[in-house]
Amino acid sequence: MKVPRDLSGEELSTLLRKYGYVATCQTGSHIRLTSNRMGSEHHITVPAHRNLKIGTLAGILGSVAEYLGISREEVSRNLFGS
Repeated sequence: MKVPRDLSGEELSTLLRKYGYVATCQTGSHIRLTSNRMGSEHHITVPAHRNLKIGTLAGILGSVAEYLGISREEVSRNLFGS
């Protein structure tokens, strides 16, 4: 599954609501998201940049996947479609 190359931090933050993430804080150009979906808090920081770098996006998706106990590909498929 290819991830979008033109995704902004704001758009990713909105998409991650599907997994229970909500913005809890914003400092400068970074948004702190928190989820309690799995019974414990999980925090991720998303840069509020116009286009996220592919490595940054992959790292965020990997962290979300690890927290949820699913593959990164499954997270990508759920967020960005088939």
